[in-house]
Amino acid sequence: MIQTARLSLEEYHRIVGTGILRDRQLERIEGLRVELSPETPYHANQNNKVHKYLLSRFDGLADVCSGHPITLTASEPQPDRVLARLPESLDETRHPQPNDIYLLIEISTLEHNLNAKKHLYAQAKISDYWMIDLQNRRVMAFRAPERTNYTQESELTPGVISALALPKIDLEVKRLLA
Repeated sequence: MIQTARLSLEEYHRIVGTGILRDRQLERIEGLRVELSPETPYHANQNNKVHKYLLSRFDGLADVCSGHPITLTASEPQPDRVLARLPESLDETRHPQPNDIYLLIEISTLEHNLNAKKHLYAQAKISDYWMIDLQNRRVMAFRAPERTNYTQESELTPGVISALALPKIDLEVKRLLA
């Protein structure tokens, strides 16, 4: 019988700090270590294009983070993209937390991100979460978190979208799906 043990955030940070997991891509989801799937070349390329586009639009307005951990109450996921307060406002001893985050973006297939992660982000009160669904060529925006879900959901294929925290910056959906 295989048993799993839930780790506190402090225990997880101590393990990560030892360096023994440096060759593995892990997330901490609700106390459990979850190994990330390897990226396909297509996903990596799309991820890179989105990153460059976001950098061009938010330079000087937000920190565009790429695949780094964020700290939630019982989890430390690694979203594909995070728009966060600029580094000068962050403490260098911690990862971004919900009050630092303007927008979270996941770029992948739907199942994992529409189930576990979507509920984690809503529970953490992340007000703006986008899912770039490469398979179905659409952007899904989730807003107005309440308990463990979002009360506002929209789907875009053409058009423009703006982050709630930076509404004057329009993003072309076709560029997010390029």
